[in-house]
Amino acid sequence: MRVLLLGADGFLGRHVAERLLADPAVQLTALGRSDESDVRFDLSSGAPGVLARFLDAVHPGVLINCAGATRGNARDLTRQNTVAVATVCEALRRSSVAARLVQVGCASEYGPSPVGSSTGEDAVPRPGGPYGVSKLAATELVLGSGLDAVVLRVFSPAGPGTPTGSPLGRIAETLRRAMQSGDPELRLGGLGVQRDFIDARDVARAVHAASLSAAQGVVNIGSGRAVRLRDMAAALAHVAGYDGMLHEMDEPSQGPPQPPYPDGCGTWQQADVRTARDRLGWRPRIGLEESLADVWMEAACRV
Repeated sequence: MRVLLLGADGFLGRHVAERLLADPAVQLTALGRSDESDVRFDLSSGAPGVLARFLDAVHPGVLINCAGATRGNARDLTRQNTVAVATVCEALRRSSVAARLVQVGCASEYGPSPVGSSTGEDAVPRPGGPYGVSKLAATELVLGSGLDAVVLRVFSPAGPGTPTGSPLGRIAETLRRAMQSGDPELRLGGLGVQRDFIDARDVARAVHAASLSAAQGVVNIGSGRAVRLRDMAAALAHVAGYDGMLHEMDEPSQGPPQPPYPDGCGTWQQADVRTARDRLGWRPRIGLEESLADVWMEAACRV
């Protein structure tokens, strides 16, 4: 099976590439903006016709899109997340190949959820920020394209390669600095939110399964269990062997301001993952302890 992977150099894309390369039945080609890609192409500015000609030459059976941006202003997010997907869909329509499209979406498309609830794929999306809006627009483009396509709405990914700009990555970096300097207190803010964390390697397994399945529409990818970020921070400190005090800062006067959880999803989010089980045959395998151990291992090696 020939697979064209977009965004192979990103957090999730790297795990997807590793998973696909482990499958001897897969012939993988990576397309992206970095020098490490097999083919360099910028989805946000490249012409659909150029991409269509490349598809005709490579003739993939599956196109997986992990490309996109999680940070930036509304204009940048629209270019990287929405315009890029419009280019992919138009290129697939123009090309002579009948490739299946696996689009990696995100739970930010849903926006805030009632505390205690599990969000199913039939929930009405109400994204709470420009990132979620740009990703939802991309999903709507895919669903309305008429292509053989599935959108995986990934909840809060963690594990090896977790970006330092993410809330969990920020906690790991703050912890590393505290241990390096011998600081007996760890001061963090915004720990009251609860999110559904899923290991990036489990996400890669879901992408692989989706590429082989006939599933269409939207499929949630998460653990099915919300965890308070405060508990994640305490568990990460335990994994690191940090025996200092963890202080949560709620008032600006208590220290430097901490960025809010950036996904626009309020205080609670938890996935209903029954569709992934039923239509992809997928279940998460990697527990939070293993994910956090790997997050800390990378942070501890940083200089």
